[in-house]
Amino acid sequence: MSKSNRSKDAEARMSGCCFPVNLDRSMKSGRSFKKSSSGSFKGGSQEKRPLVVCFGEMLIDFVPTVGGVSLSESPAFKKAPGGAPANVAVGISRLGGSSAFIGKVGEDEFGFMLADILKQNNVDSSGMRFDRKARTALAFVTLRDDGEREFMFFRNPSADMLLCESELDANLIKKASIFHYGSISLIEEPCKSAHLAAMNIARKSGSILSYDPNLRLPLWPSPETARKTIMSIWNQADLIKISEEEITFLTGGDDPNDDNVVLKKLYHSNLKLLVVTEGSNGCRYYTKEFKGRVTGVKVKAVDTTGAGDAFVGGILNSLAADLNLYKNEEKLREALLFANACGAVTVTERGAIPALPTKEAVLQILPKASA
Repeated sequence: MSKSNRSKDAEARMSGCCFPVNLDRSMKSGRSFKKSSSGSFKGGSQEKRPLVVCFGEMLIDFVPTVGGVSLSESPAFKKAPGGAPANVAVGISRLGGSSAFIGKVGEDEFGFMLADILKQNNVDSSGMRFDRKARTALAFVTLRDDGEREFMFFRNPSADMLLCESELDANLIKKASIFHYGSISLIEEPCKSAHLAAMNIARKSGSILSYDPNLRLPLWPSPETARKTIMSIWNQADLIKISEEEITFLTGGDDPNDDNVVLKKLYHSNLKLLVVTEGSNGCRYYTKEFKGRVTGVKVKAVDTTGAGDAFVGGILNSLAADLNLYKNEEKLREALLFANACGAVTVTERGAIPALPTKEAVLQILPKASA
C-alpha cells in the first residue's frame, strides 16, 4: 500500500481502541458462502469453499538467520509475518480454500504490512482492526540445538490485546462454516471478552468451532491461570488440535501417549474430532466412532515455526470441503496425511507465513509418506 493511501486511511480512522475501523473497505469480499458438504476433501480444489474465519493475533516473528542458536547468540534475524490464527487463515487460502481473519494490529508500518500480506494471500481482512496507540506485536523465536523453541514476546500491551467486542464484524462471523481460534486472545481484556462474544456468535449461527490452544506459557500470568483459562472453553469446541506437550501440561503431567488419558481427561461429548500432533511422527485422531494414528512425512527441518498452524490449515481446508469428514475414517485419514504433509513442507523454510505451502507443493511431497 502506498504512503498516500495509508495517509488517507489514517485520516479516516477514529482514535481510541473500541471503534470498528478498516484499512481498506474495498478489501471486504462481499461474497456469500453456503454451508455445504460437497467437494473433494483431499487438499482442496480451486472451487469456492465454505468460509473459515480465524480469530486472534497477527504479529511479526523475528527468526534467526542461522539455526541451532539461542536468541542472544543469533547474529541476525529475518522478519516474518506470523500469529497462529493468521497463519491458519493464510494456509487455508494457499491451499485453495476461502478464509478470513479477525484481529487487531497497530496503526504502524508493521500493521500495514500484515494487512497487505493478508490481501496478497486472498484472505478476507475486512474484520481486521487498527489501534492508533498500541504497536503491532513482535515475537523473537528460535529453534535450539535440543529441538526446543525459545520465545521472547513484545506485548506491553500490543494492539492484538486491545480488540473490543464492539469492533467485531458479526456479519462476517455469521458467514463462517468453521470458526477457528486459539487461547492467546483469552489472556487479557478487552480481547478476552471479544473472543468469547465471537465464539457465541459463531455457535449460534451454526459454525463448527475449531480450537488450537497453542500454549505459550511466557505470555500467561502463571501456569495455573493458563491451564484454567484454556480449559474454560474446552467443552465448547467441536474440533480440537493439541500437541503432546500440551496434553502433559493440561493434565498435570500425565502420559501424552496414553489413549486413556486423552479419552478420559480431554475428549468430551460435544467433540467431533480431537487430533494430537506428534511432530515428524505424524498425528493421532479420536472421534466418537474410531481412533488411530497417521504417519508423518519425513523432511529435513530448517525451522518448525508455523508447522502446527500449517497442519491446522490443512485439516480445516479439508473439513470445509466436507463438513462430515470426521464421520468417514478413510477420508479422515487421507485428510490428516495431507495435513501432516502441510506441516512437513512448512518446516523446510524459515518463518511461518512465508513457508506455508500451496496444494501443489504438498502433493509433491506426499509420496515421501510411504517411502
